[in-house]
Amino acid sequence: MAQRKMLAGVAFAGMLLAGCERTTPLDQTQIAGALGQAVFATDHAVIDRRVAANPQRNAYFGDLHVHTTYSFDAYAFGTLATPYDAYRFAKGEAIKHPSGYDMQLSEPLDFYGVTDHAMFMGVAPVAADTGSALSKYPFTEVIHDLNMPDNMDRWSLPDRLGSFTKLLAGLVPGIIGGDIEAEETLAITRRAWADTVRAADMFNDPGRFTTFVAYEYTTGSDDRGNLHRNVVFESSDLVPEVPFSRLHSNNPEDLWRWMDTLREAGVESMAIPHNSNGSNGQMFKLVDFSGAPIDNDYAVQRIRNEPLVEITQIKGTSETHPSLSTTDEWANFELMEFRVATTLPSEPEGSYVRNALRRGLALEAQGVTNPYAFGVIGSSDTHTGAAQNDESEFSSKLGVLSSDAQLRGSVPFGPAEGWLFNTLAPQAMTKVDGETYVGGASPTFGASGLAGVWAEENTREAIYAALRRKETFATSGPRMRLRFFAGYGFPSDLLDSTDGVAQAYATGVTMGADLTPSDIKTSATVAAPQFAMWAQADANSAPLQRLQIIKGWIDASGETHEEVIDVACAGGVAVNPATNRCPDNDASVDLGDCSISANTGDAQLRTVWTDPNFKASQRAFYYTRVLENPTCRWSTWDAIRAGTDLRSDLAATLQERAWSSPIQYVP
Repeated sequence: MAQRKMLAGVAFAGMLLAGCERTTPLDQTQIAGALGQAVFATDHAVIDRRVAANPQRNAYFGDLHVHTTYSFDAYAFGTLATPYDAYRFAKGEAIKHPSGYDMQLSEPLDFYGVTDHAMFMGVAPVAADTGSALSKYPFTEVIHDLNMPDNMDRWSLPDRLGSFTKLLAGLVPGIIGGDIEAEETLAITRRAWADTVRAADMFNDPGRFTTFVAYEYTTGSDDRGNLHRNVVFESSDLVPEVPFSRLHSNNPEDLWRWMDTLREAGVESMAIPHNSNGSNGQMFKLVDFSGAPIDNDYAVQRIRNEPLVEITQIKGTSETHPSLSTTDEWANFELMEFRVATTLPSEPEGSYVRNALRRGLALEAQGVTNPYAFGVIGSSDTHTGAAQNDESEFSSKLGVLSSDAQLRGSVPFGPAEGWLFNTLAPQAMTKVDGETYVGGASPTFGASGLAGVWAEENTREAIYAALRRKETFATSGPRMRLRFFAGYGFPSDLLDSTDGVAQAYATGVTMGADLTPSDIKTSATVAAPQFAMWAQADANSAPLQRLQIIKGWIDASGETHEEVIDVACAGGVAVNPATNRCPDNDASVDLGDCSISANTGDAQLRTVWTDPNFKASQRAFYYTRVLENPTCRWSTWDAIRAGTDLRSDLAATLQERAWSSPIQYVP
């Protein structure tokens, strides 16, 4: 009956709209009268678009390090993309690169956080607008009309190079000296920050796409070591009116105190350090900002506010360095060995994550809380609003300054252009194989990375909780999935069981957690724990080659050590017990067209491993690393498309990878 009524109603509505079977249409009085009657039967059916929470948790991928036009340096690079544009991009839409071409993801992301620089947020576009009051100060002339349509090509580079530095050189002394009212720029920042929050709320779509209110705190050491952090808020219900910036204090400990004060008022947040590789040994020091030895109060405050670090991004990977990990054949992955925004070398000791994990063990052994018991994520640090994690589509992070292969340093300049660029910016050029290339850090940039989390559902609450408990992993770009558990007495069929993940959650701990001794003891020795791990390849990338455990420990004399152990090999071949290495699987890359081996490598690697050298009294950390078969680096893609020889001082291929957050064994 209800169906017949509905069909009749539809037919009647069609008659009203089309005038079917009438010689004259209904007039307005007749329509009003007809619509006073019931046309459709009431339908209580609903479509449930909610995604059910998964107690075994789903892998979600995102980027928590994204800059838009509100960042003073991004604006100088030509970026006009707003936070709204950035979120549209993350959801799969195309947006414009500063040079005019489209940027678009092959697959949307699950979460995204715009992290514009807090220092002078939104000020650059206002200073560039010659109609604004701020633009009347003489020092703003360097940025006037910088991003007009006719100035968005490579010939604008002389105008752009150093323009934001010159702007800051006028703004900061002007405010300190009283020539500029602090409120004049603070008001601009408040508006930009409020707009950033609005954009996050507009695009947040619980169950389908998550946004985070966030920003970057940008500071450094006296020797130009990088000490930058991204601050991510749990929600947008309560946020500060103005984000804490270097203008408030250049001391990260003051940032943590500010965060603690906000936390007492109900505002939860975390800070995520990045580019420790460019810190010149300053990010993971054994002393505080004033130079005093780290004490327990410092350590507790730091790990409370900084539970994660960004291990990989465009400006290089911060896992480890060959000089620190001499027995790790893969320690030279996508290194950027300069202090950020300089050509000065960066000291490796104190700059890399694995080194920091070892330092944390030593501090713990001395009775100090471990400030470096952090988890890991990856992100991009894009300055175009668009995450760049595909080697074949990489346009770097510098907008107009890296808009083509020559400006990225992967393709040489011709004789005339080479002479011109050597004249304009000789410090930025280098000679390789007799050709003129862009030098410095830019050619070492990488198409990286992504943050991975295991969460029950795609919501702010669930993803933030995963970040806070450190159930996170990082990838260099591809969407590899990585699971990692530790426990005692995992069943022999854990990996084959349909409820293996549920069992691992129920009986063990996951990545990012502490593992303590078991109640099961044999004589005076604690039974060795088991480590269960699964790695799944990105179907749109290369197959997996090997799954590894990285172990760090401290011995009875207080010395720390590390070891890289292959635990699962592609093709099901056995690990060589003498070397703890998988045999070479002969995966190859055709450097003529970047095609890869199709008949080697696995879609999945998994194993349950027991440490044969486990000592119950010995502090240790364990994390997993999975490597793909080799593929072309972005610079190789550039050269092939340009029809030029490969630049000989850049790697032609790379092995994309993922890292889990560590599990800390605490006796």
